[in-house]
Amino acid sequence: MAITESVPVLPPPHVREKVAMTTAGLPMAGVGVVLCLGGLALVGTGIAGFAGGIGMGTGMATATVALGALAVIAAAVAFGGLTMVNPNEARVLQFLGRYTGTLRLDGLRWVNPFTTRKRVSTRIRNHETAVMKVNDAEGNPIEIAAVVVWQVEDTARAVFEVDDFIEFVGIQTETAVRHIATSYPYDEHSDINRLSLRENADEITQKLSAEVAARVEAAGVRIIESRITHLAYAPEIAMAMLRRQQAGAVVAARARIVEGAVGMVQLALDELAAHDVVELDEERKAAMVSNLLVVLCSDHDAQPVVNTGSLYT
Repeated sequence: MAITESVPVLPPPHVREKVAMTTAGLPMAGVGVVLCLGGLALVGTGIAGFAGGIGMGTGMATATVALGALAVIAAAVAFGGLTMVNPNEARVLQFLGRYTGTLRLDGLRWVNPFTTRKRVSTRIRNHETAVMKVNDAEGNPIEIAAVVVWQVEDTARAVFEVDDFIEFVGIQTETAVRHIATSYPYDEHSDINRLSLRENADEITQKLSAEVAARVEAAGVRIIESRITHLAYAPEIAMAMLRRQQAGAVVAARARIVEGAVGMVQLALDELAAHDVVELDEERKAAMVSNLLVVLCSDHDAQPVVNTGSLYT
């Protein structure tokens, strides 16, 4: 079964990221300063007119104060729309509950002052899972942990499609790691020639990245890389599995020694026959082969026996 078949089918996204309508912030800040100063000046002039200090009628003073108040309110609106955006950061804008766009341009920008602006980091992040104990495909308990490098790609989906996209990434990553660990054996001891967690690390991490990416795609998250950081047998079977690995290594070493010894014996017999050093019958060849194999395959140095008689005594 392909890994993607086990990934839950998520509903299609209701919103996708779009560019918000904004304008440069510095000119609007200048307009706000002018409106604020002009409004304060008008309010001060109107108050002076009420006091009769500048010969202004009551109606004119009232209009002047009202105009100054409107200018101050307009300045507040201009200042309220100013938004500072840091590098590798975005602002998700909403107006009356409706998504209106995402602001990604860094610097001072001006947006609709009546919108709510949610800050979303688009920096590259790491998530490292805790060491989890699971059973591999053969039922052996193992410990496994992984690290995933990810980044928010669609801010609208990250904010509106899931409750908390950071928690969502963490949970889905752990789920994918558990599924990968239970789908493959720790070591491949049979002749099926299937992937194993220890011997096929590159292929396994590619499959892990693909599964995590499929699981978090609904949250608008892009998986950059994933790596298994910890992989070991569980403590209760670690010693037994170590002895099994050591036995396999000993068997492999013995097979290599026997293969080399047989080649050396064959070479010795061929050289003796080619140079007519000695003529041996089948029984003496068998004895010579036996002695050479004992010498070459033994773990200890052979003890030589000097024959002072003939070859047959």
